Amino acid sequence: MEALRRALSDRCLTVSWLPGKGRGLVATRDFFPGDAIINEDAYASSPSKSSTGSVCDGCFASAKLKKCSGCRMVWYCGSACQKSEWKLHQLECRALAMLSDDRKKMLTPTIKLVVRLVLRRKLQNDWVIPTTETDNYDLVDALVSHMSSLEEKQLVLYAQMANLVKVVLPFVEIDLKEMTEIFSKLSCNAHTICDSELRPLGTGLYPVISIINHSCVPNSVLVFEGQNAFVRAVERIHKGEEVVISYIETAATSKTRQNDLRQYFFTCSCLRCSQDLKEDAILEGFKCVDYTCDGFLLPCVEKKTFTCHRCGTDWDEHKIKNLISELEQMCGKATASLSAGNPSETSLLYRNVEQLELKLYHCDSIKLLRTRETLLKIYMELNDWRGALRYCKLTIPVYQRLYQSIHPMLGLQHYTCGKLEWLLEETEDALKSFTAAVDILGITHGTSTPFIKELISRADEARAEAAYKQSNEDSKS
Repeated sequence: MEALRRALSDRCLTVSWLPGKGRGLVATRDFFPGDAIINEDAYASSPSKSSTGSVCDGCFASAKLKKCSGCRMVWYCGSACQKSEWKLHQLECRALAMLSDDRKKMLTPTIKLVVRLVLRRKLQNDWVIPTTETDNYDLVDALVSHMSSLEEKQLVLYAQMANLVKVVLPFVEIDLKEMTEIFSKLSCNAHTICDSELRPLGTGLYPVISIINHSCVPNSVLVFEGQNAFVRAVERIHKGEEVVISYIETAATSKTRQNDLRQYFFTCSCLRCSQDLKEDAILEGFKCVDYTCDGFLLPCVEKKTFTCHRCGTDWDEHKIKNLISELEQMCGKATASLSAGNPSETSLLYRNVEQLELKLYHCDSIKLLRTRETLLKIYMELNDWRGALRYCKLTIPVYQRLYQSIHPMLGLQHYTCGKLEWLLEETEDALKSFTAAVDILGITHGTSTPFIKELISRADEARAEAAYKQSNEDSKS
């Protein structure tokens, strides 16, 4: 731990023991929005769909992939990645090539990740791969596993997975109890690697970044460039303040967030979780039947009604139950149509769901938001840019309510809106959307990535087009 502290001190960070939390990462200087607090390569990683060759196993790029001719299970984007991974993959390739087809089918991304973790440890112990203060197995060893909190069936599953790792690596000495603990550590310490638009690509273990604790109101954000993880500040972090990120989707009620955090074996006590009862009622509660009132309904057992907390208007419990039953049937039909791949029919069904949800829920309701997000995707699939733009615009005010002002989800929604407006030749609106996206994503993603450079280029193009149109109008007048 002392070696890690020395390394982190150069980055103006320290590891501290925090009451009720355990280890945490603390700033030793002020950080400002957009500052890269820390970045780390994965100790071990695995694409989520490595068998299909969706991304490079080395850098997680998706272009011009070629399958390894030896094991036929690992993909690379080019010779550079293949060479950089060769010391590890040489052992991995030998092991995978020896497996039967049935065994290969049993290798989930998580098992592949642990295989790579074990091989990396072996190579570092043999001095084939160098170690550093921030890249060594001791950091993995220090991660909590919560083994004592696991149910027996989960322990049995991890033990079976550990045994498969032993089968895959017969030339490595494997301690099954230790392997079982590693799987448990992964479940509460690994991170989902995403592309710049937050689409999942795979899983990686980042032992240093795993020290960072959770908050539903984080002061920093975790993003990825390939399999390299970056933590950037989204607000000012003062010297002595803890650096926190969110482990989960925060656009949810307190109850949903707490349920999502159960896999990490702690209860969040941030300000939002302890005080946002009104927000929860708006996100999932029923709205007042008086359309001029913005109140929400609370159950009144004695009268068998739901009563508005603001104006006192009652809504019969039986009517609400009938509407809920009708909505559940509609949602079932819409979901089945979506699975069947019939976008035109599905759009109609989800619009019916939307209309019924508007009768029941607030305009900021989570359920209504998810329906509109689904409709946005359907209209995009149908190339109905006008319909897609309508629903994109409807989601943005809800995103602004649910997320912090600097959040990648909000920035990406502005970007989507801008691209749709550009397609529809609504140049001035596109410029506003692109600018809003740059203002947010430039902070969360940094300004030097290809993704942000492309976004800035789109904004510049829209600005030039808007100026050209304005110039033409001025010359005519």
